[in-house]
Amino acid sequence: MTREHLANIFNALSTARVRFLVVGGLAVAAHGHPRLTMDLDLVIGLDRENVLRAMRALGGLGYHPRIPVHAEAFAVPANREQWSREKGMMVFQLISTQQPETDVNIFVSEPFDFSREYADAAHMELLDGVVVPVVQLPTLLAMKRAAGRPRDLQDVLELEQGRQDPSADRKT
Repeated sequence: MTREHLANIFNALSTARVRFLVVGGLAVAAHGHPRLTMDLDLVIGLDRENVLRAMRALGGLGYHPRIPVHAEAFAVPANREQWSREKGMMVFQLISTQQPETDVNIFVSEPFDFSREYADAAHMELLDGVVVPVVQLPTLLAMKRAAGRPRDLQDVLELEQGRQDPSADRKT
């Protein structure tokens, strides 16, 4: 994942007026625990128009679904519900030949009250001059605990230790 690719993605989403929140490893880094991540995890507002704007914006960067469906199929709630129920799909993965180092994962369902979290998002400068909405730390911690994978639980531990460290310089 390169800084240039992230900037391209964030600029495309912002220009298209997509309502999104950064979650996952990049959000962990934004909240003060730098770590390597190989993809970009996003939660977007799942209303039809927002999803279509996101798919068009990412399509302009060469992104397409990893599974053999049209990107616009993600805008249909029944499709997302079926994929989740029948395939256990948690995220809709997008890949790009133009930006092969940076996959984009979009949550199939909103893991929290998206409107509330979007309104309360921390707007952080993740790249030079690129400010993006990042999920609040308590919500990120809850997501990581719910996932329960070893990497997620390690993130929780590191982030909580950072919160307790009075010398930690955090931007939240």
